[in-house]
Amino acid sequence: MITKDLISIVIPCYNEEESIDLYYKEMEKIRKKMSVEFEYIFVNDGSKDKTLPVLRNLAKKDNNRVRFISFSRNFGKESALYAGLEFSTGNYVTVMDVDLQDPPELLPQMFELIKTEEYDCIGTRRVSREGEPPIRSFFAKQFYAIINRISETEIVDGARDYRLMTRQMVNAILEVKEYNRFSKGIFSWVGFKTKYLEYKNVERAAGETTWSFWSLFKYSLDGIVAFSETPLAFAALVGLFSFLIAIIMMFVVAIRTLIFDDPTSGWTSLVVIILGIGGLQLFCMGIIGKYLGKTYLETKKRPIYIVKETEKDKKI
Repeated sequence: MITKDLISIVIPCYNEEESIDLYYKEMEKIRKKMSVEFEYIFVNDGSKDKTLPVLRNLAKKDNNRVRFISFSRNFGKESALYAGLEFSTGNYVTVMDVDLQDPPELLPQMFELIKTEEYDCIGTRRVSREGEPPIRSFFAKQFYAIINRISETEIVDGARDYRLMTRQMVNAILEVKEYNRFSKGIFSWVGFKTKYLEYKNVERAAGETTWSFWSLFKYSLDGIVAFSETPLAFAALVGLFSFLIAIIMMFVVAIRTLIFDDPTSGWTSLVVIILGIGGLQLFCMGIIGKYLGKTYLETKKRPIYIVKETEKDKKI
């Protein structure tokens, strides 16, 4: 049942015991300034610290507003986002990080815009990356540049998952039931009129990030594979180019041998060519394998997440 004048706030949590209470206190300050009710949906993504006990206590303390979903294991942030959207009941839904890097003070402005203007989504984007390692910022910018060149789905540079959406848009997102999820792309792919608010980067309120450079790199690859077939076309072009070079070199060697009596000497050049062509083949096979692997996971039809406990269970 959809409740009017209610904002469902989806908050994925993974090892965030230090941040949850801080986040709740800040959000309560915002709620009291707004003419709308809140529904907090914390999603415990298989945390190994005391995140779940903290959520249980918070649900006891504020059983009218606080709900939580606890997974049977770590399924990843994308699964946590999807679960939160599925469990939400408000006619407006927002997604926020619990570390307060998504500024709560923007929410009143987002709500005012979506209520008074013809927008289906009010998103946010960072215009600075102060506090991040320079190499991470560099590769993040390169990722957005690459994916927007090779994909038909626009992904705004610096866009965050933090956004306020109408129920209609949320329902459209829930219709996208693919196992390999890349929410930034899905938010754009479903369409709907979106306005972005800009803000400068904010440091975490507590705890440490669980996103390493490697995990972000893998996540970016998932985004490229999910929303572009260009790497497959690139692999095909590399193969065609290598074949043409081989044909040309065959004629060059034949002409040198037959006309100029200058046979190609040495095995070193042959080994270099074999290694070069072999490397290209393995690279292209890796691209194809990535797509096949994603297709394989989709065909299994496994659930996106498994719930072990919610605030309705007697355990709390």
